[in-house]
Amino acid sequence: MREARIDRKTLETDIHLTLCLDGTGTVNLATGIGFLDHMLRTMAFHGGIDLELSCLGDLEVDNHHSVEDIGLSLGAAFKEALGDRQGIKRFGSTLTPMDEALALVAVDISNRPFLVENLVFSREKLGAMETQDFKEFFRAFAFSAGITLHINLMAGENDHHKIEAVFKGLGRSLREATALGDKGVASTKGVL
Repeated sequence: MREARIDRKTLETDIHLTLCLDGTGTVNLATGIGFLDHMLRTMAFHGGIDLELSCLGDLEVDNHHSVEDIGLSLGAAFKEALGDRQGIKRFGSTLTPMDEALALVAVDISNRPFLVENLVFSREKLGAMETQDFKEFFRAFAFSAGITLHINLMAGENDHHKIEAVFKGLGRSLREATALGDKGVASTKGVL
C-alpha cells in the first residue's frame, strides 16, 4: 500500500494527516473550514484516496494559514506515498462537468513543480473559505508534491460548481496518473 503520515506543527497550525493512494475514498476530516472539508472529501472520493486530516489553525486570524499548510502537508504526504514512482502512469487529465461548470485538470508527476491556473470567482467566500485561498492551496500542494498541475476553468457561473468541478477533476487526474501498470519509470531520463 502506498501510504504516508505527515505531522506538521507551526505557530499557526497543528496538522496530522494520513493518506493512502490505494484506498476507496474513505475520509475523516476536521480542518475547521467546512467548505474545504467538502472539497477534500470530493477529491478523495473521486481519486480513490483514503484521507484522515485534522488541522487546528489560527482561524481567528483567517483561513489562509490553515489552507496553505494543509496544501503543503497533503503534497508532502502524496510525494512520500508515491515512493520511487516506479510503474506509475505519470500523466493524468480529466474534463469534469458540474452542471454549467466545466474544468480541465491535468497533472504530470514529474518532480518538476509548477502551477498554471485560471481560477476566477465572482464571490469572495464560499462558506467561510475565501476563494482567493484556493490558488494558495493548489500552489502549496503542487510544489510540495513535486507535480506539474494545470487547472483550466473552461465554463461556469456558479462558484461552488466551478471549484467542485476542479476538485473532482483533481482527484480523477491523480488517480489516473498514480495508477500502476507501466514498467520502470515513465521518463526517457530514467528518473522522475
